Amino acid sequence: MIRPLAFAAAMLATLAGAAAAQQPAAPQVSGRLVLYTSQLQQDAQQTVDAFRRVHPGVQVDWTRDGTTQLMNRIRAEITAGSPQADVLLIADAMTMEALKAERRLMPYPEAPVAGLPPGAYDADRTYFASKIITTGIIMNRAAPFRPTRWADLMRPEMRNQLIMPSPLYSGAATIHMGVLTRMPGLGWPFFEHLAQAGTQSARGNGAVLEAVAGGQRLYGIIVDFMAIRAHERGSPVDFIFPEDGVTVVTEPVAILAGARNVPAARAFVDFILSPAGQGVAAEQGMFPARADVRPPAGFPQLSTVRLLEADIAAILAADEADKRRFAELFGR
Repeated sequence: MIRPLAFAAAMLATLAGAAAAQQPAAPQVSGRLVLYTSQLQQDAQQTVDAFRRVHPGVQVDWTRDGTTQLMNRIRAEITAGSPQADVLLIADAMTMEALKAERRLMPYPEAPVAGLPPGAYDADRTYFASKIITTGIIMNRAAPFRPTRWADLMRPEMRNQLIMPSPLYSGAATIHMGVLTRMPGLGWPFFEHLAQAGTQSARGNGAVLEAVAGGQRLYGIIVDFMAIRAHERGSPVDFIFPEDGVTVVTEPVAILAGARNVPAARAFVDFILSPAGQGVAAEQGMFPARADVRPPAGFPQLSTVRLLEADIAAILAADEADKRRFAELFGR
């Protein structure tokens, strides 16, 4: 069941308590910490550098790759009986949910979630949002119509003018499909209409941005930061948060079961969830998950955006069937 996530209310409720609490001094940890991440190379380096300024005694060895490639590596290491990673920081909660179901994540009940709304972390506290990345609509300023709701993408003006990332390649697009196909008033008929209207399916969000900014397509579905960054750099595009809500990925962080340096792994999670760590997310040009951290330039206050909650376990269970249906509509 899909329902609007009451992020704004929850954030306001938790913010007072978070602001009142005194931030304890960071515990002194040391040793080697192994991080696997799908962050962009420069973002990963920035995150590690900021963490080490707080914990200089920790040597962080990190590997950056796509989520699928990292999962292949982790599973190969598990099969060989030699898992290496202590901490995982990747794009979407679906992968974390799969790992949780396999008992591959270590619960962290004491994680400092006071500044986060409940929807930003797993109820069993095995993975936690590092930021909020929404999926909305990008438009070229030459477009004749400005959409405000998802249903507007079914208007005649959109015929052969819409491009979107494929869930066969994009984790954010997978969650987007999973949410909207279960959303009253949209569902699979929405995607069936888009396919019949000549919507192009691209391998990733970058291809969407390139096509809309270049005018090959006038509208697209895309993650927020790519479109907003392009807008801020002077690209002729606008990003729209649909009034009926946007889907969300949280780039979650988790401690892997069998972590060799648990104190340092917990310290890394603590840092990611702290105001300082959330400030790094904002510096990287993304919505911080904490309401008490200012969003980057070009972003509205998160409380003004309607966020849609996804039943990650249900989407994961239907993932293969949903992707087959998408491929039947749009091809591979």
